[in-house]
Amino acid sequence: MTTLIQTQTGAASRMLPLIFAASLGVAIIALAGHVQASALHDAAHDVRHATGFPCH
Repeated sequence: MTTLIQTQTGAASRMLPLIFAASLGVAIIALAGHVQASALHDAAHDVRHATGFPCH
């Protein structure tokens, strides 16, 4: 009985990061799809400058 419980817990703990990453990805795509183009461009532009990448 103890082995079965440990195996199920191990499988659940491995699936948690996958579920979180998939949920985060879907949320980002959904939010980016509903935001206005200028706001999305400005946000990406600010991130590029903040991380040190030249964009123009």
